[in-house]
Amino acid sequence: MSISIRDLEPKAMWNHFADLNAVPRPSKKEERVIEFMMQFGNNLSLETYKDEVGNVIIKKPASKGMEHKQTVVLQSHLDMVHQKNGSTNFDFNEQGIEMFVDGDWVKANGTTLGADNGIGVASIMTILSTTTIPHPAIEALFTIDEETGMTGALNLQGGLLNGKILLNLDTEDDNELTIGCAGGIDVTATGSYTHEAPPPNTVAYTIFVKGLTGGHSGMDIYKGRGNANKLMNRVLLAAFEKFGIQIASIDGGSLRNAIPRESFANIIITESNEAELEPFIKVLEQELKAEYKSTDANLAITLEKREEKIRVMQKGFQIKLMKSLYACANGVYRMSADIEHLVQTSNNLARVLAKDGEYSIQCLTRGSVDSEKMDLANSLKCTFELIGAKVDFKGSYPGWAPKPEAAIVKTMSNLYKEMYHEEALVSACHAGLECGILGTNYPEMEMVSFGPNIRGAHSPDEKVQISSVQKYWNFFMETLNRIPNN
Repeated sequence: MSISIRDLEPKAMWNHFADLNAVPRPSKKEERVIEFMMQFGNNLSLETYKDEVGNVIIKKPASKGMEHKQTVVLQSHLDMVHQKNGSTNFDFNEQGIEMFVDGDWVKANGTTLGADNGIGVASIMTILSTTTIPHPAIEALFTIDEETGMTGALNLQGGLLNGKILLNLDTEDDNELTIGCAGGIDVTATGSYTHEAPPPNTVAYTIFVKGLTGGHSGMDIYKGRGNANKLMNRVLLAAFEKFGIQIASIDGGSLRNAIPRESFANIIITESNEAELEPFIKVLEQELKAEYKSTDANLAITLEKREEKIRVMQKGFQIKLMKSLYACANGVYRMSADIEHLVQTSNNLARVLAKDGEYSIQCLTRGSVDSEKMDLANSLKCTFELIGAKVDFKGSYPGWAPKPEAAIVKTMSNLYKEMYHEEALVSACHAGLECGILGTNYPEMEMVSFGPNIRGAHSPDEKVQISSVQKYWNFFMETLNRIPNN
């Protein structure tokens, strides 16, 4: 990590971010970061406790002169998405993030940065540790497992928090005040198939689809970026129809909330057609590169010959699998008719794994209208049940209904205009934020989400803008000053 990161302003916040990023914190493996946060609160002699699922709550009294203001809940999540470039040698379970400054941006060396949601966590840590920044009474809520199920927010009990205002520090554009978000549900199709020895006079190859931009499967879904699972399936079906190739295995994508960037498949082809395979793949590559030149400039489809014998799918199942993946909805399903430019419903075909007679297809379906979200999920269920799959729905969470007339929304939007001489973009987003879930147990709580400019979240291109952090920080500090009285 470059020492210059610790010299950035606001210095205390960047130092807390650096300390946090030294702690491995993958979703569902947050034990170390939970312990880190518990020690942090206890070392400050603040009321600190962990609930049954691992959420950490730290409470701090108001600073002198601010006792009359309402208590504020400051909320961010402890876990981060783990994505790395294929060529990057990095162990997220053991290593801290390697950061560096590049002009006006902080980036990571070939991995996700963890600015989502580490900047929010570090901001709250700064308020908890400060002796100089005026603030009302604070209830800091650090949730777990936001990125892969929101189980921390889903299992937070009512009655633990007293604040009536919640500031969620998990938005990625510094001119936005987010007051609503989409809900989501995990759709998983699983099953088995017959695999068999390859026919005689065949050769094996691995097909790679790589170099895609990827990104956040909610915030970036409207951008039309390529999905490696969909593109790989397109290549495989074309090669099957041309040469009768058989598939041995497919391994594409990784996390549900990341648009898949890479996929690879092992196939066999008859020796008589081998010479034609590479030119055929090159033609497909050029077609796809032309289609995705604006969104995925580094798209590449390559071949690598394999020497070992590999078992392959029985052809009848192979055809069903390819056609079901072709039929699987992916990307924007419907735009909102009420809020301009807002994606209302979408699906991300996030993970396709077929190997050794077993397959798993994982999707994340999002929607700000719960009935339409479930309708799309049922459409996916029907698609995969047609090939005999067992389809499960898990991790459903509600959306966050906007309350544009809430007092804190008006306070912050007026403040933004006062400070920056332009209107803040008060809107809903298509990402899954925890506010909707938290609101089920705290329905009277007024909530706003905001943050600095973060680009490429959920991908190794993730970066956070230094000047934007400074802007966000100044706005955050003044927001704390403007919190209404009790």
